[in-house]
Amino acid sequence: MRSAPLVLASALAASLLLAGCSGEEAAEPAASGSAGSGTGAGAGSSTGLDVSGVEADEELAALLPADVAEAGTLVVGTDASYAPAEYIDEDGTTVVGYDVDLITAVAARLGLEADVQPADFTGIIPAIGSRYDVGMSSFTITAERLEQVNMISYFEAGEAYAVPAGNPDGVDPDNLCGLVVGVQTGTVEDEEMEATLIPECEAAGNPVEPLRFEAQSDVTTALVGGRADVMWADSPIIAYAVEQTGGQLEQLGDVFASAPQGVVVAKDDAELTEAVQAALQSLIDDGTYGEILAAWGNDAGAVETAELNPAVD
Repeated sequence: MRSAPLVLASALAASLLLAGCSGEEAAEPAASGSAGSGTGAGAGSSTGLDVSGVEADEELAALLPADVAEAGTLVVGTDASYAPAEYIDEDGTTVVGYDVDLITAVAARLGLEADVQPADFTGIIPAIGSRYDVGMSSFTITAERLEQVNMISYFEAGEAYAVPAGNPDGVDPDNLCGLVVGVQTGTVEDEEMEATLIPECEAAGNPVEPLRFEAQSDVTTALVGGRADVMWADSPIIAYAVEQTGGQLEQLGDVFASAPQGVVVAKDDAELTEAVQAALQSLIDDGTYGEILAAWGNDAGAVETAELNPAVD
């Protein structure tokens, strides 16, 4: 998830509330769940690629630290409220999304099973290396996060705004002062609002009102229900919200501030970091990675190299 600037039909509301970023407390699971690609086509249903056929590579598996190899599982922390990257499927249990498919394929390439565990977003990074082996939750790679953990780039995402269809309040994407702006707590958007937008609007004498929620799905619901004037999130999440709300929302303006997202691994776990990076690059090279993103309609965010701790502004 990036950090920086409903009157629904009952079935859609339920899917949004079920659907899917660092803090000080250890993460507590938000719900029990299992990872898997689905084939449904309705609101909130998964449309991913079946990655069960991804084969293990013995040479890559040999890179794993002994404890992970012996356990046979890769424990993954994810905030399952951030559709279409990671969210709870219609069955109310299974965690799905393109991030889930990608990390499941990484685990399979390493001869492991992925154990994807829903968690509060802000608690994932502090729990890497203890509760979780890796974090896979649309984490934008930032200098601050790189001080805490290793990050392996796997996706390029921008930021975007959404408003009710037709933009009835005439929201100007270049001036959000005086508005109620919905964001998910701990995201890049939330951090940018706190660091930049709030001070600028206060200086202009027209304060912005942040409306923060722990789950992105609640932010979307608030916008559709009229509690927020505008929503600020990663561009894939905005696009998905527009689609899943059946025309009740629209993107406002263009995508901006593109930045890489990364798989999170403990700073002191060089072996696991190398193994995950090599497995991800292997999936990029053999085309599996691209097929996964294409199945979710997000291949525009594909990268060619799984880079460790890339330089960021």
